[in-house]
Amino acid sequence: MTVVETASISEDGGLVGDRGVSARRAVTLIQAEHLHVLASLLGLERPVDPQRLRRNLVVSGINLLALRRRRFRIGMVELEGVAPCAPCSKMEAELGPGGWNAMRGHGGLYASVIEGGNIAVGDTVKVI
Repeated sequence: MTVVETASISEDGGLVGDRGVSARRAVTLIQAEHLHVLASLLGLERPVDPQRLRRNLVVSGINLLALRRRRFRIGMVELEGVAPCAPCSKMEAELGPGGWNAMRGHGGLYASVIEGGNIAVGDTVKVI
């Protein structure tokens, strides 16, 4: 995972340069607020670094699960929330013992791309 200030998202492939994805799971999002929760559950002193969680976008100030089956915009991009993003088995190796269970309910949201475009750090999430 690489942290960038701007990114492009396309209708047919999700985040440009990302590994292969399906149309329903084109983009993955996680709430910044959950990084603190994960740290607490894992007994860590600092929030979990989002790069470790294999999610594309980190957002704050909005409940991602409320966006399921809803359309929303981030920057120029229109997305539709599909389903909660369950943790994968790699979380145990990445976060240590208990990592998979800590991620349960805090894994974020899968989204499909309705309209591609560019996004940047600081863009607002707007429900349509």
